[in-house]
Formats: sequence, C-alpha cells, structure tokens
Amino acid sequence: MSRKICVITGTRAEYGLLRWVMQGIKDDPELTLQIIATGMHLSPEFGLTYQAIEQDGFQIDHKVEMLTSSDTSVGIAKSMGLGMIGFADTLAQLQPDIIVVLGDRFEIFSAVSAALVARIPVAHLHGGETTEGAFDEALRHSITKMSHLHFVAAEAYRQRVIQLGEQPERVFLVGGLGIDNIKRLSLLNKAELEQSLDFKLGTKNLLITFHPVTLETATAADQMQMLLLALEELEDTQLIFTLPNADTDGRALIKMVEQFVAKHANARAYTSLGQLRYLSCIAHVDGVIGNSSSGLIEVPSFKKGTINIGDRQRGRLQAESIINCEPTLASIKSALKQLYSVEFQEKLCHVINPYGEGGASIKIIDTLKHYKISEILKKKFHDLLTKNITAY
Repeated sequence: MSRKICVITGTRAEYGLLRWVMQGIKDDPELTLQIIATGMHLSPEFGLTYQAIEQDGFQIDHKVEMLTSSDTSVGIAKSMGLGMIGFADTLAQLQPDIIVVLGDRFEIFSAVSAALVARIPVAHLHGGETTEGAFDEALRHSITKMSHLHFVAAEAYRQRVIQLGEQPERVFLVGGLGIDNIKRLSLLNKAELEQSLDFKLGTKNLLITFHPVTLETATAADQMQMLLLALEELEDTQLIFTLPNADTDGRALIKMVEQFVAKHANARAYTSLGQLRYLSCIAHVDGVIGNSSSGLIEVPSFKKGTINIGDRQRGRLQAESIINCEPTLASIKSALKQLYSVEFQEKLCHVINPYGEGGASIKIIDTLKHYKISEILKKKFHDLLTKNITAY
C-alpha cells in the first residue's frame, strides 16, 4: 500500500524550502503526496501564495483558513485556535500515514498539536535551531517534542534535538533545505530579473527583508524606522524590499515600508517574490539586510554578505559573511560601511556555508519512504543525565 505523506505549509518561504521534498514524494510511485495549505498562503493581503504551489504543478488537497484580520498578540492566539479546529477536521478526512512540517511558526504548531491527539506521526524539518528574539524559539522546541522523526541542518542542531530527549537514531543530519533550491533552480539573469520585477538594478543594490521581533514589546516599528533612516542616506543604491510575514505587529512594518517606497524612486516592495525571484535577487545584489533566517542559511552560498539586525536570529550558526549589528541608526550605518569595504568583500570568496552543500531533500525522502513508522508514536526519553531510557 502506498504511504500517504502529508506536507503542511503556511508561508511562501516555508514552501520554497519544502518544494523539492514535495516534488520527490510526488514523483515516487510508492508514495502518495498530500498537501495542506494554510496561513498566509490563503490571504489576499499576503499575495494568495497558494497559487504558486499550484503553478508548480502540485494539487492542494485541503486549505485550512486560520488567519484573522488582526496581528495583535490576541489575534495571533485566536488564529492558533482556529488552526487547531481546522486541522482536526482536515487530518480526519485525509488520514495521512505521516505529516511533514518545517520550522517554528504558529500555524505549524497548531497543525502538529492536532496531529498529536489524532495519533499521526510527525516528521519535523529544521528543528534544534535557536532564535532568541522570537517566540518561534519556544514553538520550534515544542514541535520537536511532538514529533517523531527529525531532520536537522547541522550537527549542533542534531545534538540539541537529542538534548531535548529525542532518540539519536531518529535524528537525521541532512543539511539546510534552502541549499537545494540554489543548486536545482535555474536562476534569472540580470535582464530577466529586471523584467520580472519591473525594476532596474543600479550600480549598488540591496535586498531588504525585516520581520518583527516577536518577543520584544513595541520595538518593531522603532527598529524598522532606524533601518529606513540608514537606507535613506545611501547614494546610488537600489533597494528591493520583501514585505514582512503575518507576525505580531507585522502590518505596522508593512505600512512603513510602503510609505518609504512611495517617497523613494530607488525602492520597490514586493508582497511575495517567490523562491526563483528571491534567490535571483540575492545573486544580483551586493548583500542582504534585515533579520530573516535566509540571510544566515542561504545567502552565504552565494558568497554575499548579510547584515543581520538585532536579536531575532541570535543563536543560529553563522558563516563569516554575516555582519551582526544592533537595531540603531549608528550600528546599521556602520554595518553598511563594513559590507561595502574592500577587506570584507575580498574575504567573501572564501566563505563556507555551515548549512552544507545541498542534497537534504533526497535524504529526507529516502527516510520518509523506508523508515518503519508503525511503532513510532510511543517515544522513549533519551536521558543524557542518567544515560537511562525512561518511558514518558
């Protein structure tokens, strides 16, 4: 009987990372791919990005509506509740043999919570990572504890998942999924990218992606203001913005970016670039600035610099191409100066990406296909203190 593997995705970036895993499952005659789209994928405000999934040739089996019109903490909590209700019904209908999820967002937490009580095994991708500035940190580790198979991007993350009590034989080091996109997509050349963006690149170019720091109160707008002030002082520099996710206070940041772009002809903002255009942008810009995980995980493979602002990604493994700075005007300006310095640019060609060289998708698919999942729901706690295995 064909093993039914259900992939759940809630954001454009997450889908971009999952795409080749989904393709491999779809292409395997011994596997059946199911897809659930949720969260921002279904929101007109965030570009209805479920359409990109369909354009890539995938069939979405179910859509779980869960986003409210509010990005307050109350609104996000209510969205999580709506998600659990929707996933409970959807999983009961699809009856997958195992679900596949990635990362740390609240949409995924809702999905995995529903799967836990439905006694459906969970395969979790990109666990064990740390992001001290966002509540994603706690969600990620919680998802780990509700999951049964773990696919991690680095040895340090593998050890952290084991530290959480997971059995070592169920934790697989596969590398970063984003590297597969870089290796397998045919990126746009400069002229093609300009035509697709309807925006001309210049002598200098930057890609900006800045999201709220969800564990800090009333600071997101202040930090964005400092970033925009620093960018405003740049000369002869084209600015490509990707708009923030549906996180707490995200709409305030979107409004600020839109107001900035309206006043500056050298700037353009996009609700969703999609993986092809996003990675093509990285290939043609001088560097990436903001606080997105992609700046740490994917950008180093392009031998480009990343300015990582504030605490949102604090704790992640970093290549030598990362410039960390505080969310202050002076610190961001100093980081921009360093990015364009001859010394920094010369060392970029020697950068090694700690998230590997690709191939994660193939390793994940092979394990999903062959691992015996009939008896993995009952987990044993791997106790590092006593070296004993105790039931929980």
